[in-house]
Amino acid sequence: MPKKINLLLACAALAFLPWTQSQSLAKPGQTPEPAMAPLSQFMMPEKQEAAIARSAAPKSVSDNAQVMVLGPHGYTTVANGSNGFLCIVERSWARPTNDPGYWDPKMSGPVSYNAAAAKTFVPLDLMKTKLVLEGKSKAEIAKTIASALDKNELPALGPDAMCYMLSKQQYFDDKQKNWHPHSMFFAQGDAAKAWGANLPGSPILAAYDPQTRVTIFMVWSDHWSDGTPYSSSAQ
Repeated sequence: MPKKINLLLACAALAFLPWTQSQSLAKPGQTPEPAMAPLSQFMMPEKQEAAIARSAAPKSVSDNAQVMVLGPHGYTTVANGSNGFLCIVERSWARPTNDPGYWDPKMSGPVSYNAAAAKTFVPLDLMKTKLVLEGKSKAEIAKTIASALDKNELPALGPDAMCYMLSKQQYFDDKQKNWHPHSMFFAQGDAAKAWGANLPGSPILAAYDPQTRVTIFMVWSDHWSDGTPYSSSAQ
């Protein structure tokens, strides 16, 4: 269970494998840190990405949601919504910077955030993306996020923030693949104990991300967003 939980910490369990072979410089005797692959490897056609983003939730939710897609300068809106939900495909950098798959271009995390999460959690991911596209290192990204949180430059997490991750097209890594359809709920601070998560018999999984200072709770679903049943044998 801990390994599965760790794979979903971003959001955006993310989200998202063979590592890129390009590596950053390291001091003698140290293992070089894998570097980000070319941005082109993280990109996809706009219509394809929009469709994958919408697949995060049932059509009854995603058909009326706002949709954002990744471009060379960050995420931009390609469809306006009317129900407060926001659909987006998160990349590997939605994970904590110490995640081994942080620069994995194969990771794909379709997420459909409700209005509270879109307003108060998504800005974190948008900031991460901005820093990545500016060429910042993982250390610089972690430092900037910490500073923004310390100075209240990011909105306080909304109490009703949640999202759907029900897409068959989510891809965490070569082993977990699309893992399991699930919904996620967000709480400020280390709140797993208060929810009774990760305890024997509890249906709730939880993972605390100290970088974003948010606990992510995960509840499995028996069906994908297209209505087909989940089957572990299909993994």
